[in-house]
Amino acid sequence: MNSKKNGFEPLRPKRKRRWILVALAVCAGLGLAAVLICDRVVTRAGRDACFATPDQVPHCRVGIVLGAAPNMTDGHVNLFCRNRIDAAAALQKAGRVDYLLISGDNGRKDYDEPTWIRDELIRRGVPASRIYRDYAGFRTLDTVIRARTVFGLDECVFISQRFHNERALYLARHHGLRAWALDAADVAGRDGMRTRLREKLARVAAVLDAVFNRGPKFQGPPVHIGATRAGQEM
Repeated sequence: MNSKKNGFEPLRPKRKRRWILVALAVCAGLGLAAVLICDRVVTRAGRDACFATPDQVPHCRVGIVLGAAPNMTDGHVNLFCRNRIDAAAALQKAGRVDYLLISGDNGRKDYDEPTWIRDELIRRGVPASRIYRDYAGFRTLDTVIRARTVFGLDECVFISQRFHNERALYLARHHGLRAWALDAADVAGRDGMRTRLREKLARVAAVLDAVFNRGPKFQGPPVHIGATRAGQEM
């Protein structure tokens, strides 16, 4: 069949490549716009709710330590995690929170973020009776929802770096949890840059989680902080 006789002329290779490049450029532009919009939305959630020192934080019964791996993939100490532990200990000692809830990943028998962080907090002088663990805090979304549905909280203080606190606050507001945050010291250098780049995509995921109203990986029976003995956490 002669395509010219039917009024249709196939795209020449150069024109085809040009249209492919235009389509890729449009997709890249839309993706970048989505990242920038989500970043702005999440950043706004932390406005007037993130504090630099414990004495600025409103008193709250429970502070939630957002978990992190104790070590980086190269074996070095994870400064993000260590700085969160330091901030959490300072917040509890200042009397701004009565209890600490450590939320982290315990998805394997040989990996237990909440217990490792708890032990470090005890070494810093926080009483074991004041520390609870959420073993199913696989994502920030899981931590936020489980804080309400499992641990019965209606308000809390998040403890992490500023960028992470903003995302936790965004999710908390979406799920009806009143929250503030104490900003742990940030981390500079290559590790800090890599983490902040990943955070851009994590913010897109957080907005999508809110839009589609996604739930946590696991729920569980209720744990009443202060009434249930520490050590019987979920």
